[in-house]
Amino acid sequence: MKQICLSIFFIFCTTKIVFSQTEKEKINGLFYKASLATSLRINEEYQAFDDSDETLINPSALYVNNTLGYQFDMRTSIGLNLGYQWHSQQGLHFAPVYLSMRHNVIVDDSNIFVRGGYGTLLGVSKDFKKGNMYTLGLGTQIYGDNYHNSVLIGIDFTRKRFGYRTLEGLSSVSIFLELMLF
Repeated sequence: MKQICLSIFFIFCTTKIVFSQTEKEKINGLFYKASLATSLRINEEYQAFDDSDETLINPSALYVNNTLGYQFDMRTSIGLNLGYQWHSQQGLHFAPVYLSMRHNVIVDDSNIFVRGGYGTLLGVSKDFKKGNMYTLGLGTQIYGDNYHNSVLIGIDFTRKRFGYRTLEGLSSVSIFLELMLF
């Protein structure tokens, strides 16, 4: 009887240890995301089959963004974004702060998502334009080995209104690459 009780106790402890070692897939919680993006424009001085160093497409803006957010489930997340945007062609600087929401339309090993955001452009100095902005995007999320960290790739449309009574505007389409740490 002592051996049976000892065997049951040993089996119970072993299964408890084995099952406690398996890690549950984390589907909600806080995350941090770092983003780098660029807007592209057609080079008007480019001529095909010319020996010059001109390229057909040139970058026209640089976007750097940090996001702190919360993922509710496998489909929906929100984030608070703080970034820096420089449009080299126009010589404009922006410091956007905005809320964003992302929704995974297709949930699979690589999620397909749509996202949108709305916020303000801070006038942190006289070089930075004040105003407001919104953004709409489409992309894919590619997970790493442990489904915690991922890379997001896609395209965003951004519209900024700034200047006196926000009469000036700037629209751009950008390609982004983001690293999400969960």
